[in-house]
Amino acid sequence: MPHSSSSPSSVPTISNLRFRALILGFSKNYAIAAFVFLLLFSLSIFSHLDSRSRSRPGYPSHPRSTLVPLTLLRNVNRTRALCLDGSAPGYHFQSGFGSGSRNWLLHIEGGGWCNSIASCTQRKFTHLGSSNYMEKLIPFSGILSPDPSQNPDFFNWNKVKIRYCDGASFAGHPESERGSELFFRGQVIWEAIMDELLSIGLSEAKQALLSGCSAGGLAALIHCDNFRQVLPKEATVKCLSDAGFFLDEKDISGNSTMRSFYHDVAQLQVTIKCIFVMQCLFPQEIVKNIKTPLFLVHPAYDFWQIRNILVPQGSDPLGHWQSCRLNIRNCNANMIDKLDGYRGSLLKTLNEFLQRKEIGMFINSCFVHCQTEMEVTWHSPNSPKINDKTIAESVGDWYFDREAVKRIDCSSFPCNPTCHNMDFT
Repeated sequence: MPHSSSSPSSVPTISNLRFRALILGFSKNYAIAAFVFLLLFSLSIFSHLDSRSRSRPGYPSHPRSTLVPLTLLRNVNRTRALCLDGSAPGYHFQSGFGSGSRNWLLHIEGGGWCNSIASCTQRKFTHLGSSNYMEKLIPFSGILSPDPSQNPDFFNWNKVKIRYCDGASFAGHPESERGSELFFRGQVIWEAIMDELLSIGLSEAKQALLSGCSAGGLAALIHCDNFRQVLPKEATVKCLSDAGFFLDEKDISGNSTMRSFYHDVAQLQVTIKCIFVMQCLFPQEIVKNIKTPLFLVHPAYDFWQIRNILVPQGSDPLGHWQSCRLNIRNCNANMIDKLDGYRGSLLKTLNEFLQRKEIGMFINSCFVHCQTEMEVTWHSPNSPKINDKTIAESVGDWYFDREAVKRIDCSSFPCNPTCHNMDFT
């Protein structure tokens, strides 16, 4: 999520859940503010869930309120795997059970990127740049849930949430540090975490899924084929990117805001390995070369992309779009036309992948960002659906080859009444 000079205070709500999140204050690093919002939103949703047990008879299960502890990476002195501030990276691990004891689901945390020494320095004083600021216990919900009613296909798998503490979707290289007192070790962190997980059972996986949200979704794309390579040849290995398909589109002022931002990220952190920014950071190019089966979960009206790629603050100096950026229902007809055009660009970009049978899709027409991490959008009676299928059911159908899944939603907002559309007003 690109850095911007300011971000509005907002109260995120989902009307039919009567949910109120904490207000995010003004921030010089919108990437951090946006991620904190998503974290608070997830935790608040989790705390409001029905506390009654809904486990299926005959299935062993962990309590749905289980908090999973943070594990800091071992041997960081040897591996040189360090967060931006030099602290040890971390992950949360919950062991599988029963039929899932040899299956693994890894989920990479999101949280934007930093594109300058100043923004990366600011980031290292947060949980997105230092394990010193990470929560020691977190709930596992949505795709990570141990509850079969919330996560029917993956509930009893070994599950890992990989914490994100570099600023380049685990693609940074130490050769780029150049005495900045910042540690650009994303690629090294990825390799060290893989080594550690392989040593505790991942090397014997029968089935595995690498997933991620937002910047973590981009990381899942970047490392998808490597994930396949380090696992047993006989294992079923696939990848999932949730809200990680960031477009190379001009904003409403005609500027290539996202391309410029990614160029700065690449020049700062990924220089040695990233000569052409389009090939190493933009999903539309990365996916062309991915050989491992892949699933894309993406909202056609991704609020983060609308607010940061299509209509970034600098593109709307008079504030005509302010109300629309906060709540899509406030957009006038001309604005909806612009948003539909952005949706059209997404579908046009995805069109070349529709013929690849190993690629699955769930593209819903919702104003949201990241839908796999929360029960309310992953799998619940009120979850978003396409053809009467939730995201969880669609991912399960694809992963277990129950059917080919290319679910593209209706064509214009607000055509899908099952959406959970965000409201920042």
